[in-house]
Amino acid sequence: MTEHVKKSSRILAIDILRGITIAGMILVNNPGSWSHIFAPLHHADWNGMTPTDLVFPFFMFIMGVCIFISLSKFEFKCDRATVIKIIRRTILIYLVGVAIGWFSRFCYRWNEPLENAGLLDQIWYMVWSFDKMRISGVLARLAVCYGIASLVAITVRHRYISHIVVTLLAGYCILLLAGNGFVSGETNILSVVDRAVLTDAHMYHDQGVDPEGLLSTIPSIAHTLLGFLVGRLLFQKRIQDVVADVKTHLLVSKIVPLFVVGAVLTFSGFLLSYGCPINKKIWSPTFVLVTCGLASIVLALLVYFIDVKEHHRWCRFFEVFGVNPLFLYVLSDFFAIVFGAFSFKIGGEETTIIGLLYNDMLQPIFGDYGGSLAYSVLFVLLNWAIGYQLYKRRIYIKL
Repeated sequence: MTEHVKKSSRILAIDILRGITIAGMILVNNPGSWSHIFAPLHHADWNGMTPTDLVFPFFMFIMGVCIFISLSKFEFKCDRATVIKIIRRTILIYLVGVAIGWFSRFCYRWNEPLENAGLLDQIWYMVWSFDKMRISGVLARLAVCYGIASLVAITVRHRYISHIVVTLLAGYCILLLAGNGFVSGETNILSVVDRAVLTDAHMYHDQGVDPEGLLSTIPSIAHTLLGFLVGRLLFQKRIQDVVADVKTHLLVSKIVPLFVVGAVLTFSGFLLSYGCPINKKIWSPTFVLVTCGLASIVLALLVYFIDVKEHHRWCRFFEVFGVNPLFLYVLSDFFAIVFGAFSFKIGGEETTIIGLLYNDMLQPIFGDYGGSLAYSVLFVLLNWAIGYQLYKRRIYIKL
């Protein structure tokens, strides 16, 4: 759905943090060469955390904050219209993820046709790309967490949501301890369940575990609900009132408690990590605590500098990503598929757009690692340029 919207008073820091995470996700997902990536742009191999491991959980956190803002407009009423809207958006986000997965399979099959196959067989082979298509994924996780967290928000008294978060995280930790969940490989309970339900053909294998698999969705829901609770902390008044007096009241009444909550969550996560390791691939409970804590601290700092002190000049780049986040993320996936799937010949040698830009242009100038990063930056700028055209026309595309 495309909307032409008048820009209104709002907490700009939320858009900026959302934009930073989307730009970060696009950057780390699109190197010029997967063999040449600087260490901070890698995910942790197993236990531990790198800066790259923060971008997706930060986005899920801010999604929880935005769920509070969105549903507060309807006073959290559990009526037919609200439920239908939530379910419709959940299904739409999931189907967009399915479409991207299908498009990727279609393009690569187009580039690698069947041998000795007739025209109809070849067309069917390309079109019917579901046989080995991944069922889970980033958009699938966002859809499920958005849908469940939103339904919880309109059906459960908000003071009990923290109890749900604790129950989900504690229960998941027990499941990991009982099911070999902190060990990589196919004996991990997460891998066992995913292979039994999704099957190997429809999984992404990373240390034997699908990082967006079924069971690890449990703590992801808690993650989104923590973002919702932070949204409640920020916007306990009506949203219009909070924005109107942001300069006079937000600093003392909102920023300091938000910073304290972030510090407590972060400290608790690191303290508990001695018994429950921080691990993104299994979305461990301590990973939830640390990333939500850090996101709260970053949000508090951004609110202070952007909305209180009004340091806006540097924000526009990230605001472009923040006002059309899912559209630009999906667009980046589309470009990544096209740039990597379709090959062509130059000087008798077969290459792709990625190969042409990285191997023939950037790598000779910046070297292996520098060229790979330069490609990532150019790829981010390409998506930003398209997003900027929407931004300056105040066109916001909502999924």
